[in-house]
Formats: sequence, C-alpha cells, structure tokens
Amino acid sequence: MSRLIKLKRGFDIRLSGRAEKKLTGQVTPLLYGVKPPDFPGLIPKLDVRPGDKVKAGSSLFHDKIRPEVLFTSPVSGMVTAVDRGTKRKILGVVVEKSGEEYIDFGKADPGMLTREQIKERMLASGLWPSVRQRPYNIVANPADTPKSVFISGFDTAPLAPDFYFIVENTSAADLRLGLTAIKKLTEGKINMVLDGRRNDKTILEDIPEAEITYVSGPHPAGNVGVQIHHIDPVNKGEVVWHINLQDVAAIGRLFSEGIYRPERIVAITGSEVINTGYCKMLSGGAITPLAENNVKTGNNRYISGNVLAGVKIPADGFLGYYDSQITVIPEGDHSDFFGWASPGFNKFSFFRVFASSLFPKKHYRLDTNLNGGERAFVITGQYEKVLPMDIYPMHLFKAIMAGDIDAMENLGIYEVAEEDFALCEYICPSKTEIQSVIRQGIDLMIKEMS
Repeated sequence: MSRLIKLKRGFDIRLSGRAEKKLTGQVTPLLYGVKPPDFPGLIPKLDVRPGDKVKAGSSLFHDKIRPEVLFTSPVSGMVTAVDRGTKRKILGVVVEKSGEEYIDFGKADPGMLTREQIKERMLASGLWPSVRQRPYNIVANPADTPKSVFISGFDTAPLAPDFYFIVENTSAADLRLGLTAIKKLTEGKINMVLDGRRNDKTILEDIPEAEITYVSGPHPAGNVGVQIHHIDPVNKGEVVWHINLQDVAAIGRLFSEGIYRPERIVAITGSEVINTGYCKMLSGGAITPLAENNVKTGNNRYISGNVLAGVKIPADGFLGYYDSQITVIPEGDHSDFFGWASPGFNKFSFFRVFASSLFPKKHYRLDTNLNGGERAFVITGQYEKVLPMDIYPMHLFKAIMAGDIDAMENLGIYEVAEEDFALCEYICPSKTEIQSVIRQGIDLMIKEMS
C-alpha cells in the first residue's frame, strides 16, 4: 500500500525557461565525452589511447580500486582526445562517432538470471556506474548487498525535466525489464518515489516489483537523499543504492537488445534558450547541436544539470553521465546600481527583502551574480528552513571544517550528498561553497573508513 510524505521545509526558485512539453526528436552529435569527474571518488585508469577504434560498450577507463567497474563508450568510432588537468588528472575521454558497431552482451530474461549473472552483464557493459550508493554518493560497490534500492520518479530542482513526460516517451517494456533486473540486486525493497503534488498517473504506479511512496513539498523533496532519509534512513554499516529512472530503462535495453545504449530524454531549459523542449540523445553527447542557433546572444553560462547542483560546461561541452537537463542562463558579470537598496521588482530572493515578494507566481530571468563576496561563516539559523532532514547543517559544516570524524558521523554524514545542501548554499549569507565542503567531508570519511 502506498503512503504520502508531506515536506514543508524547502524552497522553489522560480526561474523562467522551463522546457516546453514537446519531443523534438533524436539528436546525434559527432563527439561524445565520458568524464571521470562525473563519478566522485573515482581513480580512473585508461584502457585506450587517442587513435584507438572502439565500439559502443568498449571500455575507455576503469576504476583503479575496483578494476571490474568499467566506464564504456556510448558510441562506436575513434578516440580523438584524452583531456587532462593539473598533475595530468584525467578529465575526459572524447570519442568521435562513426558507424553503428556494438559489443554484443547477449539478450536475456533477467527474471531467469541469478544476481551474479545480472551483475556481471552490468559490469561488462559499463552500466554498473549508473548504480550509486549512500553513504558517500559514489558508484556502488559490486561486492555489497544493499538493504534497499531507491528510484526517484520526479525532480523538484529549478527547471527540472518532467519525469512524467519522460516516462510517457520511454519504452514501458524496458522500464519493467530494468526493474526486474534491479530487483535481483537486493533482498530488500525497491522504493519508487513519485510526486505527491500531481494527480496524473503513470505506468510507474503499476509495477509490482516496486513499492510506491508519494512525497510532496518544495525542493529538495525530489532529491533521492531526502527521500531515503524519510523512508529508509542509512545508519553506520548500512548501504542503500539508488538509480536514475532513465538508467533503469537503459538496464532494460541491455537485456532486451544485448547492447549498451545509454539513451535518455534531455530537457533544454533556461531563460537564454530560444526554443525550450526535450530531445533524445545518448549520455555524454556534445551539446553543440542543442545550443546552435537556439541560444540568445550574450555572455551565457552553460550547465549540465540544474542551476543548483549542475556543472558548468563550455558551449561545446558534454552532457554529464547522470544528467537529463541542459540549462543556459546569463553570466553575472556585472554590478547592480544601488544593489540591495533597489526595490528589486525583477530580483528574486529567499528572504523577503525585495518588492518581487509581492508577486508569488512570477518567474524570473536570473544570472550567476553572487550579489556579494565571501565573508565570515556565521550562525544564522537559516539553513534549517530549506533542509527537510533531521540534521543540524551548521554543526555538520563546522565538524567537516574541523576534520572531526566522530562528530561528522553523529551529525549524519552517511546520509547526505552535495545536492542536498544546494539550497543552503543558495541562501548562505556568507557566500560559502557549502557543496564543496560536504564533498570534502565525504572524501575524508572514505579515506578514514576504508
């Protein structure tokens, strides 16, 4: 029997530029990039060099700590570049698409396979990285058995794609087959979390493998970390896995077609996009075809993901591995005359300091301007208003900054990820990069507890 969880704390940022519910078709970029920074905690080891020929499903690099976890090419073609950063850190492997060659992993009915056989196929094909775990929000350890698996069927982030629309345009057979495979990975429940604020139904409510929970409330109600916290919290020594809804369909395609084809429906959003909407493309594809002749002139920021937790990319950058959204907003490269002293009819803030608070349904064209500089990190009591979790955020931040492992454990470090604190960063009077602080704390826990 399904249940409803109502969350009150949080905040919805009313940005203009939501994707129009229209599917424009298939987009096939020439270049594709698989980026190790998309996978926190990963130490990559290359399996290819520039000039190598690859097929869709060929390994580009693997995890140095767990060599069985492969990261594979979404297309067939030639490796054209290995992008590196400081200290020769691998930032991405670029493949130029040519032809339609796939490694055949074999068709199968996951209902007739064992857990180990399903796991072996997902590892070999490169679909295993789609499975992430709490604690730490990293690629799941194949050796673990999770107490449950979570799949979030909606997203509340600013301009987030409509998952109900995505499901309508996704193969129901692939979704069901993917859920059958995932069910074999855990002895616990598959928790399907849906939007409690909507009355329309989807096929996700008719899947017997999953237990349905409805969650309603402002952002971050759609974050899987918040959902795990309220439905099946993670304690020390426990592991919970979570998977993107579109990756469930990709897992289903692996068994129905026997190939690795990480296709997803991507929302093109943001105030600077001329024609918003949805398109189909493979994970890691270059966003050039989406942005070309479809973005207003000016100095713009391109983001893979949403404005709160997404990653800044160049105009010819690549869609992130876990992302289903591209956002384009103006850069905040200017100063406002009178700044906070202005009436602010076209400004937007969590704090009711502008005249815009008189218009609760208006949407805004916002830029990346910080409206101030970094300053002393002080106790304000504001973070708790946007974090619907039983956690003391300020105390956790200070424990991380002090490197206090015991305090971090007691304050809930095992349950959280960076995105859960994105709103805290948005409203932070100190302009502190809180998401970076959380990742530093998680990395410290991984180092000390391994």
